[in-house]
Amino acid sequence: MKQYVLLPALFLAISACAQVNGERGVMVREAQIYLNPDANAQKLGLVERGHEVVIIERSREWIDVMAVVRDPTDMDPGQRLTGWILDKGVVRANTPNGDKILFGEAVDSENEASRRGGRKGADADAMRLYARTAEYFPQSPLAGEAAYRAADDQWQMDRIDVMTRRSARERDPRNRAEIDEHYMRNVMHKFPGTKWADMAAFHLIDNKLCGDWEGLAKCPEKEADIYEKYVNDHPQSPNAPEALYQAARRYAALMQIYPSDNKANKVPEAKQRAQALAQRIVSQYPQSDWAPQAQTLLYMMEQGIPQYGNAVE
Repeated sequence: MKQYVLLPALFLAISACAQVNGERGVMVREAQIYLNPDANAQKLGLVERGHEVVIIERSREWIDVMAVVRDPTDMDPGQRLTGWILDKGVVRANTPNGDKILFGEAVDSENEASRRGGRKGADADAMRLYARTAEYFPQSPLAGEAAYRAADDQWQMDRIDVMTRRSARERDPRNRAEIDEHYMRNVMHKFPGTKWADMAAFHLIDNKLCGDWEGLAKCPEKEADIYEKYVNDHPQSPNAPEALYQAARRYAALMQIYPSDNKANKVPEAKQRAQALAQRIVSQYPQSDWAPQAQTLLYMMEQGIPQYGNAVE
């Protein structure tokens, strides 16, 4: 599906535009591009929100631009051409509050995408706008969040693609396609020590998780260690309580897995570790969404209710 390669296409477009001299700007509206600076001239296509334009020359209220366009008849997006657009809704690097304008339009597009019957392609618009906010305004207080949101949108779409393939159930994660880590690692590199870098690092765990555990202890043991290590490395991360919960769930599952894996003697230790992690969430993160779930997990273990398999009593 085309949407899964949106960010790579975006940066290819950036590279192409970089070869052309001229002032640059980012569209916060959809604009019709014309052959000449005249609303009655031939229409060449549509420049969508979040796409960059390179300004070649001006004529009154019109600007001649090079842009990536989409044909109204559904021409493959990504074709570059030059033409004229009205000089409206083009945010430059020197536009006052430009970072807030781009970020605000990205949020609006994201909300539009989540609304039933919302604008077609709004999710892609949001992704481009977030990416452009970070690119055009790297010193903005919004830059880290914008970069993360763009990477997160791409990650979620790539993850759906990977996890709907037959190979997603492979026990060994090395036997399935890997979600592209480039954009998350870019966030970690450019915004180290921020919560956005911590959250980006949390996403990378997806590529290390098993598909089907196949009732063996190796996968939940390894995954519990990964989640605990994440918390040790990123103690201030907004994802820390979730990571602790995921580790606790895996130790709770091991309570059912160990006996069938000829390791019944390890059940008490697994229960102790699951309880300790769940209690840590309740104590350290009482206001998080994961605290009630941790409390439920503690109750389930106290009641001896299995947390793995299809056991029904």
